Amino acid sequence: MTSLQLLSERSATAQAPQASVHSLYTSLLRTPAEVSQDAVRGFLHRQLDQAIGLPCNLPNDLDALPDWVSENSRSVAERYGQYLDDRRAGKGRSFFTNKAHALYFLQHVAPSKLVDGAWLYGSVKHADDWRYHGLIRTYLEELGDGDPAMNHVLLYRNLLIENDCAADAPLADELYLQGTIQLALGQLSDEFLPEVIGYNLGYEQLPLHLLITSFELSELGIDPYYFTLHVTIDNASTGHAHKAVQAVLDLLPTDESRSTFLERLRAGYLLNDLGKGSCDVIQAFDLEQEVVAMLEAKSTFGQHMHSDYCRLEGRTVNEWLATPGQSREFLTALENRGWIKRNQDPQDSRFWQLIDGPGSVMFGVFNGYEMQLLRDWIAGDWQPGDPARQANPFRTRFRRKAMAATPAVAPDIKPEVATVQPMEKLIALIAPDSHPTPDGLAATRTFAQHLSHGSLTR
Repeated sequence: MTSLQLLSERSATAQAPQASVHSLYTSLLRTPAEVSQDAVRGFLHRQLDQAIGLPCNLPNDLDALPDWVSENSRSVAERYGQYLDDRRAGKGRSFFTNKAHALYFLQHVAPSKLVDGAWLYGSVKHADDWRYHGLIRTYLEELGDGDPAMNHVLLYRNLLIENDCAADAPLADELYLQGTIQLALGQLSDEFLPEVIGYNLGYEQLPLHLLITSFELSELGIDPYYFTLHVTIDNASTGHAHKAVQAVLDLLPTDESRSTFLERLRAGYLLNDLGKGSCDVIQAFDLEQEVVAMLEAKSTFGQHMHSDYCRLEGRTVNEWLATPGQSREFLTALENRGWIKRNQDPQDSRFWQLIDGPGSVMFGVFNGYEMQLLRDWIAGDWQPGDPARQANPFRTRFRRKAMAATPAVAPDIKPEVATVQPMEKLIALIAPDSHPTPDGLAATRTFAQHLSHGSLTR
């Protein structure tokens, strides 16, 4: 496709109605067949228009790509080594001020983690073309090759469940941008092949924040396996970073379209820089603001649930909760009454006793993340309240049990899924909206097995 054709298409789609990013994300993930291709195309063109003006650090000489990847890995390793030296010298965490901060991060980056690998979905339609096999293998590995214990989306969903965080927590529209880009690229992969390859090249490079995140999550008692898995699987030697470079070289045209292809590849690479990244999310956290916002959201449901027996500064709890924007003043009233004792063990606060534990009168009102927000806000600078500050951060707190190899066909899989299916059927089942399901996992195993033997049929 020429630059002139691209400009023409962008003009044609520029006037298409624009849904919110969150709305498009939800539609692409849940009902992709019902989403207008023009809407997806227009969304991608708008993002590419934003990305194309950003600075690009890709080498001009494609032969330099392997060295560029190696240098990136070396630089990240060097900076991570400095981080570890600083921690050994007694410096505190760089990312997460407390456990609530870490859980906030997990929830706010969830939209992109819950569609992990989606930008490569379209490549599976080209299983009969060896040039696509690096991309396809990367996609299948993101899907854990059908092993539920290794499927990245399931790993992340289970991480949220383990910490009682809501996978569908309402978030700002911009936090769905990267996930929507990934789903859109997967939906129109053939049309945007250069952009897919470029995006993949950028996404699969090892970032420093991934290493620091893994270290500090473990320190705070949160299983970091989802993140450590990406550290190993994205390696520049044989992993996804290496496969990403090989895909560029394998699929690069040799005719006059080469320059346009490279221009589009760079734009796709720069799509990674749009929206809020992991470091932006980490820096945006403000504990008190999050506590107040959470209580504001809860007040709608709790304004009629309390008795009028107790009054705080002349108002009943129901009256406090019935007035929007009063949550911070309500917390102050609880402090003045002595129900909340800041910078002390939360167990010393009557309010905490009301919400913590199965015998408490407000048991179940707050989920794990909301409880952690309140706990860390009450504890403040109370040192003994943070066991991570007393623990050795270099001590591994999580040991994963060795897993038996997953059989090609698990015994609990439906017979009609476990048998050899036409490629179209398998492709439909391993789409981003269905691959984490039991049928999708079975289809992924079947697809991976037959891809390795070159026996996929249409």
